[in-house]
Amino acid sequence: MDLDSQTSEPVIEVTDLKTIFHTQDGTVYAVNGLSFQLQPGELLGVVGESGCGKSVTMMSLLRLLPMPPAEIVSGTVQFEGKDLLQIDDDELRKIRGGRIGFIFQDPMTSLNPVFTIGFQIMEPLREHLGLDKSAARDKAVELLELVGIPSARERLRDFPHQFSGGMRQRVVIAIALACDPKLLIADEPTTALDVTVQAQILEIVRELRQKLGMAIVWITHDLGVVAGIADRVAVMYGGFIVEYAHVSALFENPQHPYTIALLETLPGTNADGEHRLLSISGQAPNLINKPNSCPFAPRCKFAFDKCREQNPQLEMRGDDHKVSCWFDVEKNEARA
Repeated sequence: MDLDSQTSEPVIEVTDLKTIFHTQDGTVYAVNGLSFQLQPGELLGVVGESGCGKSVTMMSLLRLLPMPPAEIVSGTVQFEGKDLLQIDDDELRKIRGGRIGFIFQDPMTSLNPVFTIGFQIMEPLREHLGLDKSAARDKAVELLELVGIPSARERLRDFPHQFSGGMRQRVVIAIALACDPKLLIADEPTTALDVTVQAQILEIVRELRQKLGMAIVWITHDLGVVAGIADRVAVMYGGFIVEYAHVSALFENPQHPYTIALLETLPGTNADGEHRLLSISGQAPNLINKPNSCPFAPRCKFAFDKCREQNPQLEMRGDDHKVSCWFDVEKNEARA
């Protein structure tokens, strides 16, 4: 399932990543052989319904999952010449929060309520960059100003509960950016925010990406967000990447039935000017069952016998456009 053929040195290269969970009900096959690369300065949008494996994939890269019950059963994650799945914990801690930043979904649970904002921003600066207290404080002020928090120096003394949800998320972004990471992973960072604040956060990310040149993985279920910020998109379903393309190609010419169904759920109007809000029929797959067939087959209107017997590989279907499907939606026929 290799997603890239570019010749430039990738920021991160993931190969055949598989993650499972051991539970009382059985083995959960959460991530099933993902491979992808991310180029310098690129933003990759990872989309799909809840439970499709987006967050588990990214947390696996940095070994943030509790083990057990989680287990990474195969794969390599190459970053700056090292396999993040093989290095020791001390070396990995130097990379997490330093060379790789992570923005979690809920800003309130991402921040420690008993420490000031200033302490929480300064801690990685002192740990990873070796700054003294005065230099770390100045850098913290600079970071808060960078993400648009007014009266930054005074607000260093405040605690998380003294900030609004949008401002807390800006603080979380500031912490993730503290050590000038080469890669930023953002796990649905605007989901809990209202639309106005979402737009502000997205604008901050655009500006910071242009200014700092970092690569970004943006995890979301919101295709509208992806359309506005991503270069390329990986669509996940059942622990697999089922479609991968440049953002314009994905929206103009979706090739996988699941991607088409996702796009149809976007709010819009029909030919009569009436507002419509569609949903995908059926339920997400039970990942306790080992995936031997196409995971979307039970919900797919194009499915036929082969779909229920064998899972297709991710294959090239055009210029840098890859799809995992036995059916050709353009020709409305099974693929040869």
